Amino acid sequence: MKELTFETLLAVFQEMFGATLFWVMLAAAVVVTLAYLFVLVRDRSLSVRKFLWAQLSMPLGAVAAVLFTQGVTNSHFRDIGGPVDVIVLLGVAAVGAVGMAILVYTVQSLLRRPGGAQSR
Repeated sequence: MKELTFETLLAVFQEMFGATLFWVMLAAAVVVTLAYLFVLVRDRSLSVRKFLWAQLSMPLGAVAAVLFTQGVTNSHFRDIGGPVDVIVLLGVAAVGAVGMAILVYTVQSLLRRPGGAQSR
């Protein structure tokens, strides 16, 4: 592999997770992102309380992402061999943390309307 292209990354992720799981995860990420953007536009402001709960969920998301990746792939913690492996593992943890924060904030905002107005 001499060049890192989008097609190469797509092939690697499909090989790692399997085509079905990869596309399901990608679709879920798109749905959650669109829901998050909807909530931001609808509310026109960030709720400090919801944002705090979202931040508190980030360590759980980081750990869950690392364990999920370890479970789905054929690798274990004993297979970590060098700095690149550690960087990839930290990247997976960071993506899991941010994803969990976005998910928690979005779910809270969809379940509870701003200003205490639950329904009309």
